[in-house]
Amino acid sequence: MGESICTDPMKMANDPMKNQDILNILPYEKPFLFVDTIDELSDDGVRGTYRYPEDLDFYRGHFKDMPVTPGVILTETMAQIGVVSLGIFLLKDKIENDFPKIAMTSTAMDFFIPVYPGEKVEVVSQKEIWRFGKLRCFVQMFNEKQELVCRGKISGMVQL
Repeated sequence: MGESICTDPMKMANDPMKNQDILNILPYEKPFLFVDTIDELSDDGVRGTYRYPEDLDFYRGHFKDMPVTPGVILTETMAQIGVVSLGIFLLKDKIENDFPKIAMTSTAMDFFIPVYPGEKVEVVSQKEIWRFGKLRCFVQMFNEKQELVCRGKISGMVQL
């Protein structure tokens, strides 16, 4: 899967904003929260995971008798971990009691293999541009076998 995002292993541990802080600030809740863990976080990128519960409602109709996680949900998972979580971290010095305003501005995704109910995925994101509140990242998703599920670029606005 490539090299680690965080080049200084102590950088994350010494940072005042911890992974659980990011999870607490995310502006989502179940059933639309697609982040279980934030495992690695730095100014350059983020790595996190999510397991798709088998009882998620969209599996009943996508597809009939052969449930598959919709691509739009895979993209949303990548955006929540790979762009929103990283954007919150990048704004760490400015966040006090305000929740950031978040909007996805563009995506360009390629999908390679399906994700089935109950599967756990890992999202790896690398920052490309962070300027004037706009964040663009190259984001990849891997399954538990470390197979590439999908990849692409996601941009969004993250502001206070």
